[in-house]
Amino acid sequence: MNHKKRNILLIILLGIIIVSVIIYLVLVNIETEEVTEITPQEEITDEGLRQTIVTLYFKEKEQQKLATETRVIDAKILLENPYEILINMLIGGPKTDNLENIIPKDTKLNSVKIEKGTAILDFSKEFIENHQNGVEEEKMTIQSIVNTLTQLTEVNQVKILVEGKSDISFKDNEMSLNEIFTKSN
Repeated sequence: MNHKKRNILLIILLGIIIVSVIIYLVLVNIETEEVTEITPQEEITDEGLRQTIVTLYFKEKEQQKLATETRVIDAKILLENPYEILINMLIGGPKTDNLENIIPKDTKLNSVKIEKGTAILDFSKEFIENHQNGVEEEKMTIQSIVNTLTQLTEVNQVKILVEGKSDISFKDNEMSLNEIFTKSN
């Protein structure tokens, strides 16, 4: 019996020694482990944090259909007057080579306002006078504007005026601006 007690005592003592060594090694490892700080290669500025992506619709040169161009813009600037900024970006034209401007040359945005989910845009006379290429181009011009503005949650449809008039048609009299336009897919 004495021999059994001694063996049990040795096993317990050996277990305590092993556990103590493991605890010691873990603690030593934690104390000597180097903390490496990771720093970004480029600082993120306040301006970088404010950037947002907008989608503009332009005419694709080869396919003769609308295509998108995404741009990064400062959200703070966009908040000032998002409707005017987006339309002026459309008027300014695409930055991608395979796209072309569909809004007629020298067109100016006179005013823009929102009423019950409808963006009411008033363009200069060049919107009508400088438009060419027929009814399909006219439809693409309207859809370019509508698709661009309806990405804003508060805009569901668009009314287009020219020099304050709504009962006006393009030069070929094929398409009237006397209606409210909605996004088409």
